[in-house]
Amino acid sequence: MGNRINIKKYKFLHWIYNLLHYKSLSHNKAAYKKYAIHRSVIASISSKDFPDKESRAWLDRGDSGKLAPLKEGFAHFPAAIQQQLVSWSDKGYMILEHFFDAAATGSILGEIERLVEDRKLHPTPDNKLMFANRMSPLIRAITYEKRLTDLLSFILDTEVVPFQTINFVHGSNQRAHSDSIHMTTYPLGYLIAVWIALEDTNPNNGPLFYYPGSHRLPYLLNNDFNEGTTPLTLGKKDYGDYEDRIEAVIREKQLAKSVFLAKKGDILIWHANLIHGGMPVKDPKLTRKSMVIHYYAKDVIKYHEITERPSLLK
Repeated sequence: MGNRINIKKYKFLHWIYNLLHYKSLSHNKAAYKKYAIHRSVIASISSKDFPDKESRAWLDRGDSGKLAPLKEGFAHFPAAIQQQLVSWSDKGYMILEHFFDAAATGSILGEIERLVEDRKLHPTPDNKLMFANRMSPLIRAITYEKRLTDLLSFILDTEVVPFQTINFVHGSNQRAHSDSIHMTTYPLGYLIAVWIALEDTNPNNGPLFYYPGSHRLPYLLNNDFNEGTTPLTLGKKDYGDYEDRIEAVIREKQLAKSVFLAKKGDILIWHANLIHGGMPVKDPKLTRKSMVIHYYAKDVIKYHEITERPSLLK
């Protein structure tokens, strides 16, 4: 049959799409000016367009054990959260048990079911339900829950804005990865994610896994695994090649895996560069209902490294 042409590799198609969604790119205008990026907000952009590839986030550049307790607002958090804030620099994640009560998790589940029944949410090929926050005031309100946004803003030391939600009915079976290849910032380190357990997880329904401390590794970006990029086309490698490279890093660094056996209402908050994924689903009859919220810092450049597309923020 010959080689098929992957039209998604052609950047000019992205530029046309970006032009049609120009209003959703306005958030990058001020950030481009702030960081002296002299290009149109509809153009392709990637890490090669920036002068450095280091995080400037305060808890990446210093020790949270020393810095966090001295920062204004630290004393307002419950003791359990304070304890995890001081270990953020070392671990790159925190687990908060029973953060959402049964009423909150039940309302999220009911709203997602309604959106699916009303055909407003459609599963992607990999069985994700994307951007419910753009379709539901209830889900949107959850993403702005004050206890959550206050904590995330403290961790990043700047205001955060929710970018997307992803709802899962079943475990993702997703290979190890860092979110920063998908949702990238300049400076690096200004994305943060929250995973909410909407039911209990167990070894059979595909719980999350993660590698504590992996956020301190160098960011794996396009130039580290891809080749053949031109001004008009993306590189020759695909996402699977990125996942292969991540697994090679895990083996090389002999990283230790942790598995999160969550109870309904528990949340996992993780750093932009923390390597994580979904364990294999051993029993396909079981569900693993959950919701992820990805947040960007408000005042940074927001884009998608692997596709070199600026992020659409609505």
